[in-house]
Amino acid sequence: MKYNLDDSVTFNCGAKLKNRFMLAPLTNRQSHENGQLSEDEFRWLTMRAKGQFGLVMTCASHVQKIGKGFSGQLGIFSDDLIPGHTKLTKAIKEEGSLAVIQLHHAGMRSPKEVIEQKAVCPSENKEHNARALTLEEIYQLKEDFVDAAIRAKRSGYDGVEVHGAHGYILTQFLSSDINKRTDKYGGSLENRSRLLFEIINEIRIQCGPEFLLGVRLSPERFAMKLSEIKIVSQQLIDSNHIDFLDLSLWDCFKTPEEYPESPLNILEHILQLDYKNVKLTVAGKIGTGNEVLKVLDLGVDFVTIGRSAILHHDFPKKVMENHNFNPIDTPVSAQYLKNEGLSDTFITYMQRWDGFVEDKN
Repeated sequence: MKYNLDDSVTFNCGAKLKNRFMLAPLTNRQSHENGQLSEDEFRWLTMRAKGQFGLVMTCASHVQKIGKGFSGQLGIFSDDLIPGHTKLTKAIKEEGSLAVIQLHHAGMRSPKEVIEQKAVCPSENKEHNARALTLEEIYQLKEDFVDAAIRAKRSGYDGVEVHGAHGYILTQFLSSDINKRTDKYGGSLENRSRLLFEIINEIRIQCGPEFLLGVRLSPERFAMKLSEIKIVSQQLIDSNHIDFLDLSLWDCFKTPEEYPESPLNILEHILQLDYKNVKLTVAGKIGTGNEVLKVLDLGVDFVTIGRSAILHHDFPKKVMENHNFNPIDTPVSAQYLKNEGLSDTFITYMQRWDGFVEDKN
């Protein structure tokens, strides 16, 4: 085995991850409609810190009201929200875990019934009934991402992750299929990635060299190309501004869509990059102890756990004690999930996952 699972990871900024486990930034819909942290979301996250996730990441937290992606989303767009975040970071850090918030804007994926106005996008998108951002609005969007990071630092977070994955606004800028702008934020890959780099660079300047800074990208789905994401990823690494790269692969061991004849799986393509001092974490069907070991042995620095973190608040502890640990079989009962720190709202949301929650009928 390349790593012991309880080996620490020291990031370039100086922050130390106590083991090889990160809680994925999971949508849970448990907070208040005004963006305030709820007791339900507080319980869900702090239970994962108690369960020995070395890095506990919040759900995607919107940096603008118009960027809200779902009902019950935790917000970071206003100073009024700081007290809830301060309470959360204190509790997570008391367990020896790093507290990190994911900065998010849904863009064209903001539902009209949630934001009560037309969604925004790099360019007009009729399918999503979204309007194009003006240049001034792009500048404001950049400022609001940076202000959210400053707010997060004031709230006690060890760092932030900028959400550039899963079809949200920064993905929309990156995608040549979605972004049809003709100014400096559209056209070439350099232009389409400009906003992401401007946000990252300014967060590093404003929050300083000791603030943990990561980026999440997804190399497939939502009109993304693996080849372009590899270029952007290497440029992020080379910029020397980020501490970790979080790649959402859907399935670490699948054949890449862009290279169907490739003998390499998608994770092996990602591992071709020169990571220098930047740490790599990946998500994508890493659900058992053996899968954790397999990914780490390939050279990933720490794993991002989603589904198994919902099923077991102490998944890291269980895997560190038993490398062959397998999660409980699904479907599970609503009461089981309540015992694992999920509220009724979160359990209802999880019923969207086929075969995850037992059918009451």
